Order: sequence, then C-alpha cells, then structure tokens
Amino acid sequence: MSSCEIFSDLTRPDAPVRGYLHRSSNPAADCLILTHGAGANCQSPLLIALADAFCTAGLAVLRCDLPFRQSRPYGPPPRGAAERDQQGLRAAVEAMRRKGAGRIFLGGHSYGGRQASILAASDRQVADALLLLSFPLHPPKQPSKLRSEHFPSLRVPALFVHGMRDGFGTISQMETALALVPAHTELLPVVGAGHELITKSNRDDFISQVTSNFLAFTRTTAK
Repeated sequence: MSSCEIFSDLTRPDAPVRGYLHRSSNPAADCLILTHGAGANCQSPLLIALADAFCTAGLAVLRCDLPFRQSRPYGPPPRGAAERDQQGLRAAVEAMRRKGAGRIFLGGHSYGGRQASILAASDRQVADALLLLSFPLHPPKQPSKLRSEHFPSLRVPALFVHGMRDGFGTISQMETALALVPAHTELLPVVGAGHELITKSNRDDFISQVTSNFLAFTRTTAK
C-alpha cells in the first residue's frame, strides 16, 4: 500500500477539499483526483485500491470527499447538492495545481464520476482526462431516464469503466450514449462485475486492468 496523508484545503469555504493525498516522489507528477459514489466516501475499497496502484505507477492521487459527504456522513446526496459537489471537484483541481502537479485527471465512481463529467462538460480546461467508473446512465429499471444530456458538450477525453452486469446501464446502452460525446472516449467492459466493479475474485486483475488502460489512454489522448 502506498503511503498517504490527510489532506485539506479550505481556500474556498463554500467548497472545502478534504481527503487523503497519495504523494508521488516527483512533485511535478501528473495527478488523479478520485471521488466516490452517492452511498460511499473516499475511504471506499475501490478508491483506496486504485489510488495505491496509480501512485505506485508514478501519479499523485487525491481521494476526496464531496461536499455533500462532508456535511452528511451517511445517506445519499440531498436534493440540490450536485452544483456544490461539482464546485468541490473544481476546488480540488485548483488545490492540486497550486501544489505544482502536471496534468490533472479527474475521476470518480458512479455519482462522483457523473459530477466530474458534468463539470468537465461545462469547462474544457478543468481536467486533461476523465476516469469514469460505473457511470450511472439511468436509474435501475428506468432506461428512459437517461443522464447523458451533457454528453454532447463533453470535450475532455474520457475512459469509461463499466461492469457488464451493471443495473445502471448495459454495455450496449453505454456504447450508444458515448456516440454523443465529441471528445475521444473508450469503454472498458468488466466481465462479471456489477455497479460496484470490484469483487474479492477480480480485485487484483481489475485494478491492474484499469490502471494500465487509463495510463495508456492518457499517453495517447490527454494534452
């Protein structure tokens, strides 16, 4: 496991940044900011495992709690939380830039990834690439309620990692939705995985697969 330290940045009191920073030996290394889903926090096993792997590969990684989770230790985000959570991600990006990071990659699981993608769709300069884990394309069993309305404005390269048993969208539905994105995208299907992606049986292979694929993706697509 890589070493990490508690991190906080209160430069923007309306959108504080709190989490854990996995430092790289290179102060100017690229940085991946990772955040969590609606029912979790930055201490989720998925984020910890990915942060360790990416840090070992040479990136700095910030695992951070979205503002709604800082205000509400349990339960889903309240109505109206999305805009503040997006600003929390923007504040995290700004904090890492002040530390001298190289390229900034923004990612998250489910709700967190969705907020990262909405922020990137509104501001092309906020990140150099996105890592979107289990993007919640629609609520379970409600395929008509798509959450891809911002995709035509998304001009940041994005790697989507999606379980083949995810109830929030099939692989076919994801492929159709990604055709709306003008930026370069890739879809990494995970055999046998649901919305949580990581399991006891796939953990090592899954983490290695995501890490290697995203690093290759950023070598060829991120500015």
